[in-house]
Amino acid sequence: MNNVAEVREQLGGDWIPRIYAEKVRTQRTRSFQFDVPERENKTEILHTLLGIELKVGNKRFSCPDLATARYLRIFARFGCRNIAVPYDITKISALADDLEAAWHGLLLLHDNLVKNKSPQMKRRERSGLLKQVRVEIGELGAGEAIPEFKKSTKQRDT
Repeated sequence: MNNVAEVREQLGGDWIPRIYAEKVRTQRTRSFQFDVPERENKTEILHTLLGIELKVGNKRFSCPDLATARYLRIFARFGCRNIAVPYDITKISALADDLEAAWHGLLLLHDNLVKNKSPQMKRRERSGLLKQVRVEIGELGAGEAIPEFKKSTKQRDT
């Protein structure tokens, strides 16, 4: 069994694309586009005088709040360019918690599986694992740019 399949199987419900499919894409979302390289990226959340920013490589993205920055950071690490962001801002923090826990679980499991391999092989397998996550998230899609709203405001029949 290859490394990606083994990690996916052992993580089960904590596999990041699965969380994205079951907890993010099932609700009303809006799409968000990143201008980031499609590879593993170094990310940092910055607290500036103008608010909260997510720094990905040398680029900065303004975020409305810390929860959104944490949520976006997960996908920026993988190099996902198009993702869905929940429209209901009260749900973003819990999703960010789930995704960050899954990210750390993925790294710990991967490091445990490749501990006896050469540094080059470790980097190659980590890159392949992160690419698979990025591809699966890309296949799930980012949804509509603007969520659909019910246009009927009629509350009762007369």
